[in-house]
This record gives sequence, structure tokens and C-alpha cells, in this order.
Amino acid sequence: MNDLHRDTHLATKRPHADKPVDVAGVRITHPGRVVYPDDGITKGEVAAYYAAVADWILPGLINRPLSMVRCPGGTDSACFFQKHHAAKLGSSVRPIPLEEKDGGEDDYVYISDRKGLLQLVQMNTIEFHPWGSRVDKPDSPDRIVLDLDPAPGVAWEAVVEGARGIRELLAGMQLTSFVRTSGGKGLHVVVPFRRGPRWQAVKDFCERVAVAMVERAPDRYIATASKAQREGKIFIDWLRNARGATSVCSWSLRARDGAPVAMPLRWEELGKVDSGAAFGMQAALERASRLRTDPWEGMATLQQRLPRG
Repeated sequence: MNDLHRDTHLATKRPHADKPVDVAGVRITHPGRVVYPDDGITKGEVAAYYAAVADWILPGLINRPLSMVRCPGGTDSACFFQKHHAAKLGSSVRPIPLEEKDGGEDDYVYISDRKGLLQLVQMNTIEFHPWGSRVDKPDSPDRIVLDLDPAPGVAWEAVVEGARGIRELLAGMQLTSFVRTSGGKGLHVVVPFRRGPRWQAVKDFCERVAVAMVERAPDRYIATASKAQREGKIFIDWLRNARGATSVCSWSLRARDGAPVAMPLRWEELGKVDSGAAFGMQAALERASRLRTDPWEGMATLQQRLPRG
């Protein structure tokens, strides 16, 4: 099966009894509980997915403060974001004390290994949303995410064209960028850089990029979150690049019908993908098993700098 084909059918065997199972050294309770009702995907299969793609997902996830989307009753019930630490999350789910907006301090969450990842899955985590900075220097970001969010009715080809336009704009600033499907409607353009700029400078830079895209084609793009003005346009969401803001990470499932995955791509693959939710869980597993090199190869060693304002 082509690894760019969306297919959420799972060939893995479900347990006959809903007894706890061991997945990568972590005890997963209620593995037979259905998490994605429309697709019949169980908690055990979600855990098996994250164990299988751990080597791919962890580089973009470990040692970063993160928020999780947890769905204790499955994706058709009340899911919620969680960013604060609790002991019940697991022994390998670690606290990081961070200053809050109100000036107080609270413990946020981070993980450092596969065990922490699976312990969060055991606690019904479906989605992983890391910060753009690491726990050793949480106020020194090292990556940005520009999210292309199309209004209803905008053609997918226009979203692809927008991502390529951002890539071209960034290349003109001597910045290499990377692309992934969001697992939703759009695409993310991701830029790693050397730590140094503070959050406000990074946010200001992202706003300038979004505004530059709007100036190029005001009939296609918008840089404000106003829904009233978004009809027929693509929102270049630069607001995710602030302290405490997050974006879904590569290889994360989304808590949506079809169990779509946020999938990193090579730029040359972008033309072969037909939507932001092109990869279901099974297609992502097959892609992970076939990949020989990281689609974002070289990202971790890039030493590029953001231009100053």
C-alpha cells in the first residue's frame, strides 16, 4: 500500500479480554476500550502506535514543556487540554516549574523518553503539543511554526501554494524550513533556529512573515484571527509563537474522526498529499516502517539565525 494513501484500517489483533497489556514496558489498562468510535480504534492500538513511532516522534517532543489533549472517554466525549503536572501521570512524566502569566509559578509537564510517552498514553493522552523551547531554557525558543488554516471551501491546492510561498519567502532570508500536515485542515511550516532571540522578538518576526504573505496576495491570505474576514482565505496563524503557546508535534495523532496524524513531509512530497488529514494511523505506521531517513533530515543540526527586526 502506498504510504501516502490514507487508510485507518488496523490489522493488529485486539485482546479478547480487556486485561492490562504491556506496551514497551508500560502497563496499559483497558486496552480494548474503543477510543475512536467511528474507526473502532482502541486504547491498546493507540499505545501500540506510539510505541511503534517513538523513535520518530521523540526528537520533536522530549525535554520540551508540553500540553496534552486527553480523552478519557474516547474522542467523541469531553476531551481537554492539560499542561500542568500531576503525580498520577506517571513516574517518567516530569515536572518543570514555570512562571505563569499572573506572576505565580506552577509545574508544567515534560518527558525525556519512550516510557514517559507511553505513560501519558496510558493516561488517555491522544495529542502532544510541545512548546517551541526546551526545559533547560524555556524563555529561549528554538523553533517557530506557521500554521496555514484555510477557511471552508478553500481548495487544498491553494494551501499547498501558500506553504510553498512561505518557504520561498523564508529562503529569501537564508532560512531553511520544513513542512508537515497538521492532521486537520492545513499545513505547518516549521523553522528551527539557534537560541538567542526572546519570545517577543520571535513572535514579532512571525507576524512580519504573515503580513508579508498578506501583502503579496491580500485576496488569498489573512494574518488576523477574525473569522468575519476569513471567508475564502487562508489564515497564516503566527500567534502560536509566544511563550506558553503550542502546536501539535510531528507524528502525533489528532482526536478527530479518522485518527489523522500530523505528518512531517519532504517538500517534494507535498504535491502527492491531498489534505491536511491525509495520513490515518495505519498509513502513518506503514510510512514509519518504510522510512529510511527522516523527512526532516538535517533539522537538528541546522545553526541558522533568525533575522533581526
